[in-house]
Amino acid sequence: MAQVLVRQLDDKVVDRLKKRAKEHGRSLQSEVKTILEEAVPDYEAAWRRIDGFRKRLKKSGRKFSDSAALIRKDRDR
Repeated sequence: MAQVLVRQLDDKVVDRLKKRAKEHGRSLQSEVKTILEEAVPDYEAAWRRIDGFRKRLKKSGRKFSDSAALIRKDRDR
């Protein structure tokens, strides 16, 4: 796994990060890692999950209308 070093980080920022980590019951390193992971989500994995969900809906036999067409129709009213 890669490592990241952040230089010249203001002491006040580090103090706020430590406070936040304590509130979440995590170490400072774990808190910073979580913040970074949430800041840059894995969009490819998200699309794979969405596609899987769509496939399960199709297999259910239910019909779903095209939401873009519904929105367009509503806007044209």
